[in-house]
Amino acid sequence: TTIDRLWIDFSYEKFQAVIGRQRINWGQTLVWNPNDIFNTYSFFDVDYVERPGCDAVRLQYYPAWSSVLELAVSADSEKDITAAGLFRFSRWGYDIQFLAGYSNSADIVAGAGWSGSIGSLSFRGEGTWFRPAESFRDSRGMALLTAGIEKIFRDNSVIQLQMMYCNDPSGTGNLAKLFSSRLSARDLAFSKFTASGQFLYAATPLLNTGISGMWFPDLNGFFAGPSVDFSMAQNVDFSLIWQHFNGKTDDVRTRINLVFVRFKYSF
Repeated sequence: TTIDRLWIDFSYEKFQAVIGRQRINWGQTLVWNPNDIFNTYSFFDVDYVERPGCDAVRLQYYPAWSSVLELAVSADSEKDITAAGLFRFSRWGYDIQFLAGYSNSADIVAGAGWSGSIGSLSFRGEGTWFRPAESFRDSRGMALLTAGIEKIFRDNSVIQLQMMYCNDPSGTGNLAKLFSSRLSARDLAFSKFTASGQFLYAATPLLNTGISGMWFPDLNGFFAGPSVDFSMAQNVDFSLIWQHFNGKTDDVRTRINLVFVRFKYSF
């Protein structure tokens, strides 16, 4: 058992301070979140709906109802420090944010993100630039850019599409790293271009189905993940999830199949 939420929250007029184990969610998109420098999560982690937290001090000031200025400092178990500031505001029907700081005791970071709509489509995106602090002058840095759209239909089915670009992907010699290791925001890309899609459909009020997929051109590979969620009784849910990874790393074709069966009781 892990305690991943435990904090003290203090508020006074337009000021708020949160100290302790918490989630600092700066991401705007649905699959990859390069702006989420404090709490990067893996899309393939099927059993952590709440998503990871961090030990942090977070200060927030609300100059207006539609804007916020944030400062946060966090330290992980290896004593690596992440400290950054963010300013978020609403303009032209969009929520827009800018951030800058220092990530994992290694990188100077700067980024921006947005969420809004184009007609009936939700339109989200974010990007972050990472440059090593110790070799700042000698490095060109790494940029992660992603954008996606989402459409909700009348039958409550949902389709989501997202793409990501990275000028210097981290790469991986082991396909298992895609889902087995905790990622940092700079490690999200394994291919210069990556595309993802997801379709969710509520067949009945008690039965939800979905399928997601990803394409990794540099790995000559893909991911496919169908799922079924069924409400067995009040507060009791059953889920069946299959994840298939197929890619070529170090000239070796790797195929991984994972099946998850979950019974969940909510109280």
